[in-house]
Amino acid sequence: MEKENILGTEKIGKLILKFSVPCIISLLVNSLYNIVDQIFIGWGVGYLGNGATNVVFPLTMISLGFSLMIGDGASAYLSLRLGEKKNDEAAKGVGNGVMTSTIIAVILCFITLIFLPQLLTLFGCTDALRQYALGYGRIIAIGMPFMIIGTSLNSIIRADGSPKYAMTSMVIGAVLNIILDPVLIFVFKMGVEGAAIATIFSQFINFAINIFYIKRFKSTKLNRESFKLKASTVRKISTLGVSSFITQMSFVVVVTVENNLLAKYGAQSKYGSEIPITVLGIVMKISQILYSIIIGVATGAQPIFGYNYGARKFDRVKQTLKRVLGIGLVISTISFILFQTIPDKLIAIFGSGDENYMEFACLAFRTFLMVCFLNGIQIPSGIFFQAIGKSSRSAILSLSRQIGFLIPSIIIFGKLYGIEGILYAGPVADTAAFILATSFLIFEIKHLNKEDGKSETLIDDTSTDNKLKEHTVITISREYGSGGRYVGRLIADILGIKLYDKDFVKKLAEETGLAEGYIENNEEKRNFLDTLNSGYYAGLSNADELFIKESELIEKVADKESCVIIGRCADFILKDRKNVIKVFVYSNLEDKIKRATEIYNMDKEKAKKEIKKRDRARANHYKYYTEREWGDHSNYDICINSDMLGVEKSAEFICKMIKSKEKQKIKA
Repeated sequence: MEKENILGTEKIGKLILKFSVPCIISLLVNSLYNIVDQIFIGWGVGYLGNGATNVVFPLTMISLGFSLMIGDGASAYLSLRLGEKKNDEAAKGVGNGVMTSTIIAVILCFITLIFLPQLLTLFGCTDALRQYALGYGRIIAIGMPFMIIGTSLNSIIRADGSPKYAMTSMVIGAVLNIILDPVLIFVFKMGVEGAAIATIFSQFINFAINIFYIKRFKSTKLNRESFKLKASTVRKISTLGVSSFITQMSFVVVVTVENNLLAKYGAQSKYGSEIPITVLGIVMKISQILYSIIIGVATGAQPIFGYNYGARKFDRVKQTLKRVLGIGLVISTISFILFQTIPDKLIAIFGSGDENYMEFACLAFRTFLMVCFLNGIQIPSGIFFQAIGKSSRSAILSLSRQIGFLIPSIIIFGKLYGIEGILYAGPVADTAAFILATSFLIFEIKHLNKEDGKSETLIDDTSTDNKLKEHTVITISREYGSGGRYVGRLIADILGIKLYDKDFVKKLAEETGLAEGYIENNEEKRNFLDTLNSGYYAGLSNADELFIKESELIEKVADKESCVIIGRCADFILKDRKNVIKVFVYSNLEDKIKRATEIYNMDKEKAKKEIKKRDRARANHYKYYTEREWGDHSNYDICINSDMLGVEKSAEFICKMIKSKEKQKIKA
């Protein structure tokens, strides 16, 4: 008997430690890049130098957004195509990812160099900061290609099964940055320009190490053809990675709004514009260390959540959630105590300033991070919902604090209370995000032990008296309420071949250890919020994993025997086979509503909404994985309105067409 996955048996504390440490290290290394420069600039140049790096910081975030979009997208594309056993397409995804990131990097570099003064103004730069910001920003712009390509490759290398290699290149870059910063700033007296040179040199080394890996890919072989751009591949990669881009851009929007309002209301206070911009930038970057640890713990726990939720081991899910939230709460509470008791010591790490500088720093730490201990609950919640397949809730929680709560709070409280109002926007946004996350968690925990809906796997009572002389596979795509599923069952009965519908759910559950209800809730469904999902980590979503596994099962049954396969993009997965007949069953809306009210006992209005919702989800799912339109009749061999002849006659008509085609083929 096959040994059960350790995710379902090993001690939870041990599992969290095993999976979380690499995530925490990677996230902390990224945070170090942002903080190290500011520490040495603060001591070597002063707080105006730090203020300058804060107004340049959105450019770095934009670069990171593009690099993650292409890197995470290409890595997901690689995994999907390898899962489909399409190695050439997988290589094409890697090559196109590298080329796309290169083109974007060069374009972004030139745009930044040409429009740097205007961009700095957009990001809240003041006259006092401009000289430092221009010097720092120009050098950072020159290094953008190394940063974007290197970071994109980092994600792809992880997906190729070499996470240690990817992490090592990041760590080497970070260590180099730490070494070069003091040398260039203090020894060679190069100021903010020295810090920028240290950063781009470190990024170049990371880039060079990752470029060297291209010839060592394990999962697929790259050649010149792999690097020829293909519009559909680039589009797919971008779609797969768009969530990471949106997450980064939300931070860009926050920092831009924040800097401009800090400059505006700071000028009306005794602190001036530059002190608030400098200090709050430092405060946010220090808090990012806190968030990195919490995100690392929660991301490391993701496979534990997902496996045990799917296997219906809800006690382990709750234990894991309790442990993760507990760790998050401890870390955020310790941080809260430090922010409230020694803010002067924390800001002193980044150099000294006058009395107003120190006063505002203490005020900012104590006010803006007043309820930061709540983040120990809010941040893991979004990752938890992603892990259990409820990506809409995950997307809402991931974006709610920054876009939904913080920006409106900054604008409203800034207008009402000036510079101090902006500081109070922090705890207001944290509290609102915590309340939303807690509400979602309470609702989920209450229903955690309830069945989400057992599989309605059809009993295979179809005849095995195969009336077909040729090996034939019939795929049935159908609109919700069209009777397409029943048409498929009747075709299987008439032809005496196997029907595969919800049997796939059972087979998939047996192979993965995931529960049938969990699989049913995650397959063939994709909505708009799935696209906006969390970009905290790189990897495949639940739906991606299920699509790969179902594709493998569909290929297996198509190899083995003649059969009818319902839905699940089977027409696309088997599109290159000559023995496949692709059928699409549709119906008029009124007829579908009538069928839904009779079969599912829905009222007409509910039936109408459900039909539109299900068809939209199926269309999105099909488009996402096939890059085709679900209802495009050119994708199918037979398209039939089930109400023209009725469900039974439609099935008979399709069977006659299949038999007729078989006879013609035999004669030929």
